[in-house]
Amino acid sequence: MLSQIFVAALSLPALVRSHPSPVEVVTEKVCVVEPCPGGGDSAPAIIEAFKECGHNHGHNHGTVRFLNETYNIKSVMNTTGLSNVNVDLQGTLLWDQNIPYWLNNSLPVGYQNQSSAWLFGGSNIHWDGHGYGTLDGNGEVWYKFINGTNNYPRRPHQITYTGVTDSVFEGIRFVQSQMWTMTVIHAKNVLLENIYVNSTDVQPVGFAFSSLNTDGADTIYADNITFRGWTVDNGDDSISLKANSTNILIEDCDFYTGLGVAIGSIGQYEDRFEIIENVTVRNIRTYNMRYGVYMKTWTGISTGYPPNGGGAGQGYAANMTFEDFTLSNNTGIIGVTQCTSYNGASGGCDTSLFNLRDYTFRNWSGTATSDVIAELQCSGAAPCTGVVIENVGGILDTVNNTRPAAYLCDAVTSPVGFNCTGVPYGENPR
Repeated sequence: MLSQIFVAALSLPALVRSHPSPVEVVTEKVCVVEPCPGGGDSAPAIIEAFKECGHNHGHNHGTVRFLNETYNIKSVMNTTGLSNVNVDLQGTLLWDQNIPYWLNNSLPVGYQNQSSAWLFGGSNIHWDGHGYGTLDGNGEVWYKFINGTNNYPRRPHQITYTGVTDSVFEGIRFVQSQMWTMTVIHAKNVLLENIYVNSTDVQPVGFAFSSLNTDGADTIYADNITFRGWTVDNGDDSISLKANSTNILIEDCDFYTGLGVAIGSIGQYEDRFEIIENVTVRNIRTYNMRYGVYMKTWTGISTGYPPNGGGAGQGYAANMTFEDFTLSNNTGIIGVTQCTSYNGASGGCDTSLFNLRDYTFRNWSGTATSDVIAELQCSGAAPCTGVVIENVGGILDTVNNTRPAAYLCDAVTSPVGFNCTGVPYGENPR
């Protein structure tokens, strides 16, 4: 049920001009969403609230407010094309456990054949969760259902920020996401600040995480995106930058349990040219992670279809800096692989034409259970160039109580700050 508290018309002075001007009237709409009685589906009321208060033009603004209550979400939502709206999230949106419904009705994201439970988009949006407003995906049922299956078809992302521009999202909690927590796609000039993500499970599957594919965030066709003050505890990428992600800043974050900051995967679509460029990741703390940072491209051999197949894409990832990392009990430190292939097939590591170049790792310290600083499995068809690793002597290998000193390389040209000491242990499809 939707309760609209008020629609106020405020008389405000217009901008000062050199000639007399009438008073400009600014309209402020406020829609308060009340939970559906009896635990019913609140999605229709939410859609109606954004329809009523989420489309504002000129100097007019609207607010959609959620009370400090629980809203059960039992159907997909598409609230795109919004403008000049504030989202005041004080309660919890709790997604239903009806797996067959979501598999049959999740909405297409527009990349990798992925899908979503909620498409949300527009311009000049300010979404404030106040540090406690929560999206709860009821992910436990999904982690058990997929049982370690990678990219289960039609498994929904919790929310997709699509076509979002000139917007701020802050103080929001995301727990037990169904799959990826959020996708930021076709977006520009977005700040995501003080965000908490926890998608964990107690039953290990496969490579020790049953909450597989629970990325904290993924960027696709996104420019000028800032992630600041995030906490992510999950079973996959902390934050992943995918196709055509440019001018990305990730800073002052704490990452737990998962795989690390990911560049990719990318190069999945045959003959498509994609880039990742101008990336800064700094002031990062990791705890019990697989890597601090890892990069992954598909091989140059196209087999199968996305999300679990593909390859032979082209392009580059360049001008990336990863600095001021503090590790705590990592199992690995830095990883690069160009071996990703159909359903984890082996071979083809030297075939990718997607080029990784001009990237720097600087000022890393902390602890890891590895004597390898970096394992760089680059492609012989497009060798890695401009690779800089410096001031990483503050890392301690707690297994041997020594400073890690191994750099395992394949197809790395003219490294700076280090010498390759051997070849990679083997293909690493993740």
